[in-house]
Amino acid sequence: MPVNLPHSVSYSRAMTFQDAYDALLRRWGVPVEQLDLAGTHVNACGPADAPPLVLLAGHGATSPVWFTVAPRLAEQYRVYALDLPGDAGRSTATPPSTVEDLMAWLTGVLDALEIGQAALCGHSYGTRIALTYALRHPVRVSRLALIDPTDCFTGLKPRYVARALPSLLRPSPARTESFLRWETQGLPVDPDWLRLAGLAAVEPTTRPVLPPRPDVHQLQTETLVVVADRSKAHNPDQLARRASAAGASVVRIETATHHSLPVFHADEVVGALLRAESL
Repeated sequence: MPVNLPHSVSYSRAMTFQDAYDALLRRWGVPVEQLDLAGTHVNACGPADAPPLVLLAGHGATSPVWFTVAPRLAEQYRVYALDLPGDAGRSTATPPSTVEDLMAWLTGVLDALEIGQAALCGHSYGTRIALTYALRHPVRVSRLALIDPTDCFTGLKPRYVARALPSLLRPSPARTESFLRWETQGLPVDPDWLRLAGLAAVEPTTRPVLPPRPDVHQLQTETLVVVADRSKAHNPDQLARRASAAGASVVRIETATHHSLPVFHADEVVGALLRAESL
């Protein structure tokens, strides 16, 4: 369960990014198979013959961030959580440098897993990948779940971008922690999650590929959009309206912020994903 920390997380000099990654991965509480698919690292759990579900985390979040959600989804699905090459994580493949590279990377992962069609679920930057892929390759995507999507239906707030810039231009664990505490607005902060996010900020990474904002009205895939009603990243009301107008089912979580998802709202997130065959 999340632990409320009144003070900053301690970063021991002996604690490495890989240590923090393993610590959060152990929190999944189920057997996790760590796969290497031509340099793409995948954390997999759930029955091998269950329907496939691919999880795409936000930029810098890494795949262990699904620790409150993946084990419960694995009761009904074969869950595959991916580390994007070029981002913090354990993937060593050549990072994508174009949108076409990014789409080809995800196709290659599905092919390597021998998955003809999968449900895709993303958070933050992961939603932009998932939505773009569903628009370009609809036959490969059975259902789509977008958790507080960014730059998909609406843009980011200027204040959010300005507040994030110091941690992006001069990354450090302290700046990342400060930014995440600001955005989560006093919600309980899990120390393992916060420590991994801080250490991920100073890992060598490449600039993420940013697909253009998708034409969501061309979307043919059954889509669920989960909206964080306290998000500082964008306007939640505008996001909900535009997602609904594009034909998506919309679920709003009143207490959630952009970065408190998916970690701190597992009941609401899992319930939304599983309700009415959303996946």
